[in-house]
Amino acid sequence: MKYYVVADVHGFYDLMIKALTEKGYFTDAAPHKLIICGDLFDRGKQSKELLEFVLGLLKKDEVILIRGNHEDLLVDFVEKLPMYAEMGFQYTHHYSNGTVHTVRDLTRSTLTKMSIQPEATAAGMKRSELFKTVLPAMKNYYETKNYIFVHGWIPSIANGIGGNASFFQFNPEWRNDDAAGWYFARWYNGMLAAHQGVIEPGKTIVCGHWHASFGHSRYEGKGAEFGAGEDFSPYYADGIIALDACTGHSKMVNCIVLEDDDLPNTNET
Repeated sequence: MKYYVVADVHGFYDLMIKALTEKGYFTDAAPHKLIICGDLFDRGKQSKELLEFVLGLLKKDEVILIRGNHEDLLVDFVEKLPMYAEMGFQYTHHYSNGTVHTVRDLTRSTLTKMSIQPEATAAGMKRSELFKTVLPAMKNYYETKNYIFVHGWIPSIANGIGGNASFFQFNPEWRNDDAAGWYFARWYNGMLAAHQGVIEPGKTIVCGHWHASFGHSRYEGKGAEFGAGEDFSPYYADGIIALDACTGHSKMVNCIVLEDDDLPNTNET
């Protein structure tokens, strides 16, 4: 099977389509699937277009969706929307992370309406195809013969929670970790983990979440993470391919093309 792989699209539908077009996705006559390694929405302003595109691929069984930390943020925001409305949306992390804007776009609402009628806004989101179809289709990981696709990284033994972790140890039972383990793993910096030896033997882990310029800067000495010489192209090292292009900043989406044998009985999670 041929796989076209992107990550952290964050609502930048046009930029994703541009990347897929450049790789030949739309003219490829051979069987192929799109893998999106998490973080479909927030940041960009094309949530509706992206949602319709993904729904169309789901109907044709032509997409594999990996759950990202921004999907977790979305569920948290919708479940606790009355509380966040009382706090004032602009004072919450959901505003700076873009979750508020995604809900506003998909419900065709305003901040004022969301504040006055938070229960109705939450109910509307729960009735949406995003909650009814897309979120339930998302996996913690997808595995083929030679690759593992995740968002942040695989669950690990770490010295911190999520994005605060800086030291990692390999957990051989990562596939069977619980919901909390996967929740924290979606925030990990996979490049840090990989360079500390947390990789799956014989496989390459394809991830998103952390800007690829981190790997180029720290491990290859190629410019700054942000600034002079910044490089947001895919980062390759032993056991890892990191794809997050920090699209809101770079105005690009990374897309790679891989061919590999599927392992259908290993992808139930």
